[in-house]
Amino acid sequence: MLHNKKTWLLMFFAAFVSQAHAEVIVILPETGPMARAATSIKHGFLSAYAQSNHKTPIKFVNSDQQNMKSIFRQHVGKKTEMVVGPLARQDVEEVMKLNPKVKVLALNEVGAEAKNVIQFSLSKQDDAGSMVDVLQKDNITDLLVLRQNGREADTELYYISLVSQFGHRVAPIQTLPAKLKKGQGLMLMGDSTWLNQLGKLPKRGVYAQAIAIEENKAIPEGLTFCDVPALYEHQWNDVYHAYLQKPEPMPYQRLIAFGGDAWMLTEQYVLNPAIQDFRLKGRTGDLTAQGDRIKRNVHCYQKTKRSLVVLK
Repeated sequence: MLHNKKTWLLMFFAAFVSQAHAEVIVILPETGPMARAATSIKHGFLSAYAQSNHKTPIKFVNSDQQNMKSIFRQHVGKKTEMVVGPLARQDVEEVMKLNPKVKVLALNEVGAEAKNVIQFSLSKQDDAGSMVDVLQKDNITDLLVLRQNGREADTELYYISLVSQFGHRVAPIQTLPAKLKKGQGLMLMGDSTWLNQLGKLPKRGVYAQAIAIEENKAIPEGLTFCDVPALYEHQWNDVYHAYLQKPEPMPYQRLIAFGGDAWMLTEQYVLNPAIQDFRLKGRTGDLTAQGDRIKRNVHCYQKTKRSLVVLK
């Protein structure tokens, strides 16, 4: 009995020491061209981590001008419970080639797959998928698309994703139509200034990509768009707290929310190592973990005369 008690105490002590020294490694480019985006993600991640009361230490590693093989060799070891990142697509691809033994939550999406690498991103494919759901509910079968000149690079991935998922006619146009026929919808792809200079829009059947929504700028009545829910529904105190610490334009607010969701997912995987398929209400949308990918279903909104109405 005494021997068994000593063995149990030794096992408990070993587990305690192991847990005490365990850590989560976060790989982000803290310098270089992607540093500002990475800083917003980091703020969101740390703000959510602070409010979670989770005790696992977090270690940040700067990935700028470093290869993933070197970073993993230097920083990822037996005490690493999980890796979050990297952010750049080429770095995610490099991590996959390493066939990591530890679970990795990659913060971008690539075509390849690898064991233990889960892909999570602010995918335009997910954004467009939520918009397609709204178009189908509105019985739109003929979608006219007006894009802002000079912003084609910012709208191209969304446009391609919309065309591939819609399943009906999508027709690019050069000028604003005077009116819409039954079954027609108008998709506007451009920034807020451009949108508000277009003139009078139809009150129904008008949609926009989320880049058209900017803080403290008017949203035309009747406009429908899909975006990160944390920016409109205000259920996430950690996102608000991170924003107060460092106010940012809306594209970077979305990254703050993304960082918060990255921590929420990390916590799930750390607390439940065997977990695979699950769903969470996230800051960036309703999240579904399936295999090696986290799918987002973003929320959609319509501007009425008096308020912004949540559609889903």
